[in-house]
Amino acid sequence: MYAIPLTPTAELRPLEPWQAPEFLAHIDRARAHTDRWIPWATYSTDLDSARATLQSYADKQAADRGRVHGIWQEGTLVGGVMFVHFDAASGTCEIGVWSEPAGEGHGLVTAAVRHLLDHAFVTRGLHRAEWRTNPLNTRSRSVARRLGMTLDGTLRRSATHHGTRIDVEVWSLLSHEWEGTASGTDPARADGLPG
Repeated sequence: MYAIPLTPTAELRPLEPWQAPEFLAHIDRARAHTDRWIPWATYSTDLDSARATLQSYADKQAADRGRVHGIWQEGTLVGGVMFVHFDAASGTCEIGVWSEPAGEGHGLVTAAVRHLLDHAFVTRGLHRAEWRTNPLNTRSRSVARRLGMTLDGTLRRSATHHGTRIDVEVWSLLSHEWEGTASGTDPARADGLPG
């Protein structure tokens, strides 16, 4: 297994089905905080459903269609980042994130997403990365802005969350906007994520 340092006390690592007990404990801590924005916590309410959530991303990774990584702060899982969708043939992906309160305010999500963007654009040669969020989620919108993304528009009442129709903002970043600017890295370097 590999780990990518995010800060002196935090790292990004793969999140796999065998880690379901740790993932469920984390989701239980994050549930009230994250479930108002995304249904992520709704999918993992017991050990079997937590394992199934992680297995679905293991299956996506095996098919090169997505993947999930956890963020550990001082050895505790506090959040994560994922390729919700990854389509190498079309050159596009969608990135998603979540965090419990203990993982906020340290720049961990932004740092982790930078690694995903390097992987998508530099290592895999994708053209476009998307970020979808509820317009009321100011923390999510702030991360998109910090990463240099552009708000493409709002899909009005395009999704349902807890039985209520909600708007979804679509933010995006193109490869030429990332390379050599926002990533702050040499585009030729490997990012540590296996292709």
